[in-house]
Amino acid sequence: MNKEWSLDVLYKGYDDENYKQDKEKLPKLIDEFSVHSNSLMNSADKEKSLLETIDYMEQFQLLANKLGSFIYLKQAVNTTDGETANEISFFEKQISLTSKPIAVAKKFIASIDNIDEYINKYPKLKEYEFMLKEIREQSKYLLSDDVEEVIAKLNISAGSAWGNMQSYLTSTLEVEYKDSVITLPEVRNKAYDPDVNVRKDAYAAELKALEKIKDAISFSLNNIKTQVNTICELRGYTSPLEMTLIQSRMKKETLDAMLEAMREYLPVFHKYLRHKAKLMGHANGLPWYDLFAPLGESDRKFTTEEAKDYLVSHFKGFSEELADMVAEAFDNSWIDFYPRKGKVGGAFCSNMPFVKQSRILTNFTGSLSDVVTLAHELGHAYHGMNIQEHLPLNVEYSMPVAETASTFNELVIMEAAIKQASEKEKIALIESQLQDVTQIICDIYSRYLFESEVFDRCRKEFLFADELNEIMLNAQKTAYGDGLDPNCLHPYMWVVKSHYYSEVLSFYNFPYAFGGLLARGLYEKFKNEGKDFVPKYQAMLRATTVNTVEGAAREAGINLEDPDFWRQSLKSVEKTIEEFIRIS
Repeated sequence: MNKEWSLDVLYKGYDDENYKQDKEKLPKLIDEFSVHSNSLMNSADKEKSLLETIDYMEQFQLLANKLGSFIYLKQAVNTTDGETANEISFFEKQISLTSKPIAVAKKFIASIDNIDEYINKYPKLKEYEFMLKEIREQSKYLLSDDVEEVIAKLNISAGSAWGNMQSYLTSTLEVEYKDSVITLPEVRNKAYDPDVNVRKDAYAAELKALEKIKDAISFSLNNIKTQVNTICELRGYTSPLEMTLIQSRMKKETLDAMLEAMREYLPVFHKYLRHKAKLMGHANGLPWYDLFAPLGESDRKFTTEEAKDYLVSHFKGFSEELADMVAEAFDNSWIDFYPRKGKVGGAFCSNMPFVKQSRILTNFTGSLSDVVTLAHELGHAYHGMNIQEHLPLNVEYSMPVAETASTFNELVIMEAAIKQASEKEKIALIESQLQDVTQIICDIYSRYLFESEVFDRCRKEFLFADELNEIMLNAQKTAYGDGLDPNCLHPYMWVVKSHYYSEVLSFYNFPYAFGGLLARGLYEKFKNEGKDFVPKYQAMLRATTVNTVEGAAREAGINLEDPDFWRQSLKSVEKTIEEFIRIS
């Protein structure tokens, strides 16, 4: 079993003749597409032009995804590689040139009044029916071709640049911790340390360090949110939230139903937090520095071979197909396991449906938590496997469903681990699980409240760092209630969370709650229905790229607009909290 991934299925390297040919082909294809798009609005044969446009869009999608996957995956395992940085620069400049032709192509598609006639005539267009009708519906938010091009080009030195500044400042910030100087990620990771003094000192050091960059980053946040507000207004959206929901293929009624259930169940999470506080000797709720404090004992270690056997054996109980894919990922160099200099932190999965594979990055140390992380990322790969038979333009799913298969996988593995655990280990595993779900409910709700208020107030005022702190603290008090010590919260969460600093993805928060709760609801249905549920689950995953989130969920027999579905998911968490309180 290789411990590093192989990208040979894409290219052998930058000196690979296939890479050189594709790199040379990209600007030529973009030029051809641009020339073609310029002729569209005056086309005498719309049927022929539509077919040609789809062909160009498919060619561009396949070529750009192949090149982009290769260079970004190369960068992920070696961020210091200057050659890769140059390749990314070239690639991104080329991609920025596609904004105008793509906008023109979408306007042309939207202008075809009798498009249903062509959809019913051509099998390929029939498969693209959802996409074509979505383009028609969203065309009303497109600006003129020249304005779209200007926005794309100016954004490089506007919203994108402000986001890069936040990333740079937080990644290079020096934190004085005891007698040493460490990075911000290092000091934040100490929140999981078993020693309370380490956690407390790290929390204090983090807040003190963030004081140094809060003002600069407040400019990043204000300018990004102002830019989004401005573009929403120009396009005709009523708000950034409406834009996000439309981009997410999700109804406001679904979001409202989920938030209604979440608000009802907040006291259940507060009860868990108060109980943890009591276990740790706190009388006034849990202080922030103990939010991620480990309880119980779990010191089991895995080799990568043992991780493979563990995952395959447990996934077989759900689906042989999933188990076989997991085995293939381990055996055929899909996974880059270990941390090393220059490799990015964390974990992610990059789906590559055009070659019917995925690539998974982790920083594996052998803990059970790392095995669960592998399960999570392999869930993304399984989602990718279920959409890989779609046509090239039918492989993008929206943010809310992005975390569903991954979280479902986590639930399968965590339940198996808890069943096999000793009493002390069971406490550790359940509490770790509750930490995660409390994040997607309480913390995500606080982020949603924060971002909503920031967007609203940025329309008419500049929010300085102290005002942003106040908004964040109020959001945390609402979301965490009496579960946390009100005198020991985290006013700078807006500084450290990169999710706020995207000019193209607003409200990158509620999708985590959505995916987590949808996965729990799906898992409860699996426990009730057994193997008969698996085909419904697979059908739902396949539908996520060619349907609304509500339509996809109906494939599994779920009504997302009904608060009762979300209540049932949260009820399963409540049972886990009661079990944790009982055994601890």
